Amino acid sequence: MVVERTVVILGAGSIGLSFAAVFSDAGFAVTLAEPDAARREAALSGIAAQHQAIALAGLARGHGGQVTLVPDAAPVLAAADMVIEAGPERLDVKQSIFAGLLAGCGADTVIATASSAITMSRILPDPADQGRCLVAHPVNPPAVLRLIELVPATATLPATMARASELFNAAGFAAVTLGHEIEGFVLNRLQGAVLREAYRLVAEGVTDSAGVDAVMRLGLGPRWALSGPFETAELNIPGGIRAHASRMGPAYRRMGDARGEVAADWPDDLVARVDIERRRIISVGDLPERALWRARAVARLVALRDRLAGGVDDV
Repeated sequence: MVVERTVVILGAGSIGLSFAAVFSDAGFAVTLAEPDAARREAALSGIAAQHQAIALAGLARGHGGQVTLVPDAAPVLAAADMVIEAGPERLDVKQSIFAGLLAGCGADTVIATASSAITMSRILPDPADQGRCLVAHPVNPPAVLRLIELVPATATLPATMARASELFNAAGFAAVTLGHEIEGFVLNRLQGAVLREAYRLVAEGVTDSAGVDAVMRLGLGPRWALSGPFETAELNIPGGIRAHASRMGPAYRRMGDARGEVAADWPDDLVARVDIERRRIISVGDLPERALWRARAVARLVALRDRLAGGVDDV
């Protein structure tokens, strides 16, 4: 007999509604707790809209897990496989909520916050409280951008991280588990690095905001959407990541040094580590074929992007 998995979501804002739609579509029994009556009244239509987005993205599973709306999650916390707090982005509010969750959840319940900036060690400073808890940082909107960053506190148990990864993967997310806490996690650190340089280029008169957006939208964006920065580097220069680092590393270091960046170089041992990780994914000999795939995929992506940019959305 298949045991139905249960998730409790606290908060019927946009993130909570997206989570409710994704987990219910994957067959989870979902309890969505929202104390505000007006938000609770609008929640089902909001979830339906997220289901439409899931279908448009081609991600629908249609398993039809039940969504139950309640004003207070306390009666169902003990039986939940996972609880996701998706409330206001305020430390005091989250600390109050987590105090209640620690008291009310079962011993094996995974307890996560969907915070985009607040680490679990700030919410629960006492390591004795952290074992079952982590940050599960989604990308907005989670219904269609299916990445989740799983960020442990100092004392989060490995079993908690493994269980959280299992549950999010089962719902259709790609879970990326971080080795330790860091402000901004991975997504916002990468995004912040791009934005800081974008502002610098505008401030220096190199180009304007429209020029920066055009370079990203027409140049970097389509490639990164398909490959990410490390694979993109390998596909741009024959020979893999080592060849790219050898050829482009000195120029990138000069740019970083000019900005006063710390550790702007790529040491040989770090490049070797990345090369080992990349070779587990694809051999150097297979990179030319992958480059041909990317060329075709970029062509299709550009055609679709230009249709959408022109107001054509029947795709």
